[in-house]
Amino acid sequence: MLGLKGRYYISETESDILKKFQDILDRKKVDFPLAGTVTTSAILDLMDISGVSRPEADRNAEKMAKLASSLHTVAKFEVIRIPFDVTVVGEALGCQIDIGTKARTPSIITHPFEKEPEDFDVPVDLLKRGRIPVVMEAISLLKNDKGLQVPIVAGIEGAADLSSHLCGIKPFLKLTIKKPEIAKSIVEKCIDACIICANAYFLSGADALVVADALSSPEMMGPDAFRRIVKPALTRFNESIKGHSILHICGEVDSIIPDILECGFSAISVEENVKDLEYVIDSAHSKNTAVIGNISTADTLYRKTPADVKKEAFRCLDADIDILAPGCGLVPETPLENLLAIVDARNI
Repeated sequence: MLGLKGRYYISETESDILKKFQDILDRKKVDFPLAGTVTTSAILDLMDISGVSRPEADRNAEKMAKLASSLHTVAKFEVIRIPFDVTVVGEALGCQIDIGTKARTPSIITHPFEKEPEDFDVPVDLLKRGRIPVVMEAISLLKNDKGLQVPIVAGIEGAADLSSHLCGIKPFLKLTIKKPEIAKSIVEKCIDACIICANAYFLSGADALVVADALSSPEMMGPDAFRRIVKPALTRFNESIKGHSILHICGEVDSIIPDILECGFSAISVEENVKDLEYVIDSAHSKNTAVIGNISTADTLYRKTPADVKKEAFRCLDADIDILAPGCGLVPETPLENLLAIVDARNI
């Protein structure tokens, strides 16, 4: 045991970490918050140290698992996440992607249903398509690694993001305004794909599933459209999956926090852009929902010093955060020392 260290009694036993993760998502009392990530976190320093780089690590299960494990063995994170991008399900549904480079994440480059959105249906062989089998195998490899007994969070795109992958961002947002019934139909089909993938990832060994739905941000989609079109789908998602779930929405989500908390997620992950972190955490805890975040990725973690990271981490800890983590996906050039500072801050 690490013993008493500052404000917390810290255990270094990995089986304890697994139990604490489950307890946090079940909103049971724990003696300290965990430190880790539920957002994309493949940084160049970890690629260099592990000897595994993208784009290969995005498309090969063994390499994906090896790079992901370095988040714990090197960066000391107690919660790790795969895959390292948010295009896997979109690619499996027919979108072409730019596979990226070592320093650039994969991105969607075609929208197969932009002109005829009503033609979209979830393929019956979804789990055999694209990189979904790779992610499933990587989860299994991590789960069966006896030297890596830490929580594995599997990530998928949310229904709004998937809809924008298939139709294009502007065309989909236009549908939410001019033809909301079509937008809702697409979102419901996309959530079917999310449910299929989530349950497959759980069967592969994932300890939780994070839904990344950037387009649901009030800065992209209005709160009313979120409430009418996306919220019912996210609620059905949680009624249909077989494990713990986390929702990550970028940006200033304060205005939709009450709606988010009615969707049934075990936890929410928020960026530093929220206006009032204490309000978010208090609201979430009142609904038995954990909160993850929210150290700035584009500014503090990417551009500043470990001392700055710790200062921001202390703000999160003082607000009663449940899992101390980057607020969003990491910039690939983020220095390793700043990730180590996250865990150090929790341990002080």
